[in-house]
Amino acid sequence: MRVYIPATLAMLQQLVADDSFQPLSGTAFAVTPTLRESYAEGDDEELAEVAIGEAALASMRLLAAETGQAGPSSQELPLRRVVVIADAEATARPDLDDAVVRVSGRVNRNQVVAAYVDNADAEPAVRAAIAVVDEADLGDEDAEFIVGDAQDHALAWYATQELPFLLDLL
Repeated sequence: MRVYIPATLAMLQQLVADDSFQPLSGTAFAVTPTLRESYAEGDDEELAEVAIGEAALASMRLLAAETGQAGPSSQELPLRRVVVIADAEATARPDLDDAVVRVSGRVNRNQVVAAYVDNADAEPAVRAAIAVVDEADLGDEDAEFIVGDAQDHALAWYATQELPFLLDLL
């Protein structure tokens, strides 16, 4: 199954260094039957965009957790959303949301198809959004607007073989 895994640049570094990484709690997003049913229209490409958007929002939550820990690696890396695209075995989790799936185990580099990563121009919006993402989840309209601004930034696509070069250029 094609899955969209929320990640951070630190997780991307681990993928490149170790040839695998562990999605947090095995959480990923995909075009599930439940997601298809929840949309009256939309082809697989449009539904994949929905799943990617959900993964990008989850990536923002990961960034919020990283910055809260204030570890040395999180201070050195830019604040950019990352979504890793992989082909992996996954089980649907409709109890969580329409697009949520659980990946069992580590994802190996040979399963990774590509990654989406924010460009540098998204960093200020992402920084502002990670500060209020919890409030947005609780329904604060101002916070939702700030998170929406970050989500409006398009993610750049990188082929698997480009990831080491992307990380070197940060």
